[in-house]
Parts: sequence; structure tokens; C-alpha cells
Amino acid sequence: MLLSVLDQSPIRKDGSAAQAISETIALAKACDRLGFHRYWLAEHHNSNSFAGSCPEILIGRVAQETQRLRVGSGGVMLTHYSPLKVAEQFRMLELLNPGRIDLGLGRAPGSDQMTARALQSGPQAWPIDAFPSQVQLLRQFLDDAAGKEALSETHPYRGIHAMPRGATTGPELWMLGSGIHGAVYAAELGLPFSHAYFISADGSEDATAEYRARFKPSAACPRPRVSLGVAALVGETEDEARRLAASRNLWVVRLLSGRPIPFPSPEEALAQPLTSQEEKLLSTVAKRSIVGTGEHVRERLINLAEAHGAEELVVVTITYDYASRLRSYELLAQAFNLVSAKVR
Repeated sequence: MLLSVLDQSPIRKDGSAAQAISETIALAKACDRLGFHRYWLAEHHNSNSFAGSCPEILIGRVAQETQRLRVGSGGVMLTHYSPLKVAEQFRMLELLNPGRIDLGLGRAPGSDQMTARALQSGPQAWPIDAFPSQVQLLRQFLDDAAGKEALSETHPYRGIHAMPRGATTGPELWMLGSGIHGAVYAAELGLPFSHAYFISADGSEDATAEYRARFKPSAACPRPRVSLGVAALVGETEDEARRLAASRNLWVVRLLSGRPIPFPSPEEALAQPLTSQEEKLLSTVAKRSIVGTGEHVRERLINLAEAHGAEELVVVTITYDYASRLRSYELLAQAFNLVSAKVR
């Protein structure tokens, strides 16, 4: 079982975006030493909760600060951007960090609708239903830059090349999704699929089963590959883990209620009065994440992976303070025998 990390660069209440990015870099360096497989950076816009708006820039810094980790996007929201520009960004990242770069692609806006419109390049921006065509064009530009002559003689962009050219390796391409659409796109395009279970647990097993059933092999991905994005938090004790989880749980409740906030302290979250409707929502949110001691979390994660046929877990952990977030990943690494001692 491969164990990886998704970092959304969370901003705590009374904290700052600069602080969140600094903690992202520090956490990546620790996870590199701990033995995690890959480290993905998220894309969010116009948010007072997350600082990671430019994964393509953070990837370069994190890759330079680490030695072994694969580093990538979880993900680039391709509907906002030119496939040629994304291809060039990730070709450059791969050139600077050979064999270590992932390009995870999503179709969600990563923002509110008004911000999504502001991100578009103009009236000719790609409509949402053009997403599969965008992915295919992106892949053609990546293959062409690696000398695979992917653009046909009749292609309208024949003669346009994603730069830099020459290196034979490219970023590892992944399709991200929280439902059936992402699974189908990944299957039809012959891409690995990373299901965002932490966003939508409903129908998740059906989505991964549909992916495997419809999968069409490609040169880069000859067999179905599934990873699972899971919210998990490990504490020294069960009670401590649940106390720490209160911060993210209240944040999700407020987000789903249309009142997004920075991440509160556990004390504030636990003291917050809730309506009966919010109490029900909180119970649902809590069930969607895996919280407890290392042994408990490991067992539940393995069971979840087996139920989805996943060969990799991409774990997102959010706590109010950095020390407890780092400790959670340390305890998780120990539970999976990635390391035998605490990072110093």
C-alpha cells in the first residue's frame, strides 16, 4: 500500500497565507524524510481557508526542498487554462526534477462561480463540456514535446510545440474526481484515477468499479490504477484525535452552510453552539473522515482501500496548529511502518 499526502495549505484563524505556505514547505520536507510516496498541492481561489492558489509554482519549490518524494498537483483545474500553457509548465517542472513530477487534473472550479469567470482568459474560454478535449490536447502536447509525434499531419496545431522539448520523460498524468464523471473520463482516456473520497463518499465504490469496467489501456497507463483521497487524523489517543478533528469538522459544516471561515481552534470549535440541522450535518461530516490512534486509522484506511480496489492512499490532514498536523503524519507513517522513529 502506497501512502501519499494531499496538502491544501490551510489557513488557521488569526494565521496568514504566508504562514500556511511556510508550513506546507516544512511539512513536505518532513514527509520526504518520513517515507511518503508523493506530495500533492491543491488549487483553490478567492479563499480565506486555503493559501494554495498556484500548485505549479509550489510544486517547483517543494520539489527543490525534497529529495525523494514525487511532487504534483492535486490538482490543476484545467477548465480555467490553456492546455498548451499547462503542458509547458509541467514540462519545465519535469525537466528541473526528472522522474518526480505528477500532473493531477480536475474539472471543478476550485472557487465560486464569479471567481471562476474571473480566471477565464476571455469570451473564448473553454466550456465545461470541453474538458475531455482539453485533456486530450494537453496529453498530445506533452507527448509531442517528448518526441512522440502525437499531433497528426492534419491537426490544426501541428507545428506548435510545448517547450522545453527534448527530455524523454514527462509528468505522470492523473485524473482527479469526486464522482462518476471523473471516473469515466479517466477510464476512457486511459489515465490513473484518484477519487476524492474526502469530498464525496457517496457512490465512491461504484465510481471506482465503473472506472475499472470501462478502462481503455494507454501507453502510459496499461492497466487501471486507483488512488483514494482520504481525510484522516491520527492522535496519541482517541480522545486527542477527536479533539483535534473538531477544527476541520466545524469548518466543513460552515462551508456547507454557505458561511466559510478560517480553521478555528479545537476549543472554539467544540464550544460553538450549533442548530439541530448543523448537529446532523456535523455527524455526517465526522463520519466522512477517519480519526483515532495509529492502529485504528491504519485498519480503517486499509479496509477502505480494499473496498475501492485502491493501491494508494492520498491522505489530507488538517489541524489548527502545525505541530499536531506534523505529529499526525508521523504517527501515520509509524502505523504503516514507513519509519521507526519521530522526525527530529
